[in-house]
Amino acid sequence: MRILLLCHSFNSLSQRLHVDLRRAGHEVSVELDIHDDLTREAVALFMPDLVIAPLLKRPIPANVWRRTLCLIVHPGIRGDRGPSALDWAILEGEKAWGVTLIEARDEMDAGPVWAWREFPMRAARKSSLYRHEVTEAATACVFEAIDRVARGKGPVMPANWGRGRERPACRKSDRILDPTLHCAEEALRILDASDGDPGASLSIAGQAYLAFDAEPAAGLSGLPGALLGRSRQAVAMAFREGALWIGHLRRPEARSLKLPAVRLLGTEATDLLEIAGPEPCRYHEENGVGFLDFRFHNGAMSSEDCNTLREAIVTAKERACPVLVLRGDADCWSNGIHLGMIEHADSAADESWRNINAMNDLVREIIETGDRLVIAAVLGNAGAGGVFLSLAADEVWMRDGVILNPHYKDMGNLYGSEYWTYLLPGRIGEAPARIVTQARLPMGVGEALELGLATRRLPSDIAAADCELHRAVAELTASPDLAGRIAAKRARRARDEAEKPLAAYREEELRRMRRNFYGFDPSYHVARYNFIRKTPKSRTPVTLATHRAGGEMDRRRTML
Repeated sequence: MRILLLCHSFNSLSQRLHVDLRRAGHEVSVELDIHDDLTREAVALFMPDLVIAPLLKRPIPANVWRRTLCLIVHPGIRGDRGPSALDWAILEGEKAWGVTLIEARDEMDAGPVWAWREFPMRAARKSSLYRHEVTEAATACVFEAIDRVARGKGPVMPANWGRGRERPACRKSDRILDPTLHCAEEALRILDASDGDPGASLSIAGQAYLAFDAEPAAGLSGLPGALLGRSRQAVAMAFREGALWIGHLRRPEARSLKLPAVRLLGTEATDLLEIAGPEPCRYHEENGVGFLDFRFHNGAMSSEDCNTLREAIVTAKERACPVLVLRGDADCWSNGIHLGMIEHADSAADESWRNINAMNDLVREIIETGDRLVIAAVLGNAGAGGVFLSLAADEVWMRDGVILNPHYKDMGNLYGSEYWTYLLPGRIGEAPARIVTQARLPMGVGEALELGLATRRLPSDIAAADCELHRAVAELTASPDLAGRIAAKRARRARDEAEKPLAAYREEELRRMRRNFYGFDPSYHVARYNFIRKTPKSRTPVTLATHRAGGEMDRRRTML
């Protein structure tokens, strides 16, 4: 079937559908919802059997949906209408929520229903619920609807009705945090509902901010609104009852940067007492296996973050465990260097250089672990340098449903480092490595396994994936050939080093990166600025819009 994905942005759900639909044998193209005329043109060029809208912020043109079946993913239960469905579900403490696949009509969210799924709500940020429960439910709905279309069936309901109701968009006033009025639990619900976009309004020392990335500050209390202390880059704020750690802030101005709270607050935060709080890296041992858990907000890793994780690995390597598991956060494993911190720096080029070198130091620390096997447990999505960070491990165990973007070029033709010119060809071969990095397309676990970017598939459910991870690691640790595998790994690394030192790969990569950062071509700096400040797209990249590229990228991908 020919399927056009029409979306406001090519986000995690859009990428998941792109991967799974192509994997199922459908011909898929993407058009970003920039202008009605471009949407009409895309439909005329591609002539799809079906248009699926995973993420829209405005109606599909009537002369499109009247001629072509258009199905819109609505992140709400049946009967729910309005643009803030998931936000309201969190704010109002819904016990169960869902996704409804609705056919486009004149009235938004009111058309015939083609499929629906419901799921229990968990206490989590909106972005996390979206990446997991909403994405899984939406994917199931889309495939059910495609099956109905293929069998000549129509919608399952003539209109969107059910226990849900029509609600307006969340207003700014619905997202205001008042420490004198709200207890920490109430404030956290507002923060969770506003996570990702647009953030919760909060005043600190008389200055207005938008707050993100919050968690309870157990055992802390104080005068409501007071900052109680700092821990690394987070600050603790007191509420009417209890306190919260606030990890990230941005100023409430268009295109402002979301930054670690301590960095944005400056002396207001750095003068605070350092107290125990959120740790980005936590190490523990179970039955002779070392587990190093790490989490960096949205997978972005600053120079400081890279150094923190590298130091944690150095400390873990002092323990006599034959297996070390690097277990990333289930929302994001890593997306490589921290573009926000780079954009904020006095010299973006200098901070880019510092960040990529810190990332390289981290990757080298993993590669040079010769006395144990290292497992990268990739439970969340990964992009750019984050993919190559995982390849530094001996094995990559990946949760089903994870999406990879193993390329840099969309960031202003960035060359990339993290020893990828050593790691990627070593895993999949020279020719496939060139195609993967040039294709600029998302990849699922199935393709990653076939290519060799992943070595084991974990279940899609997070709890089940963690359970299988522990079982498989215990089995590996008890294996009689573990010592032999470690010895073979050490010998292989020695042969590779003799043939071409790691330092040579790094030098060659950084020579190209230096031109990206300091050269005459400003493409990287322009692309970074537009990405981090969310400048609207003026066109759909031809890597996604195959109807505008003559299908060339599809032909390249099939060569794999």
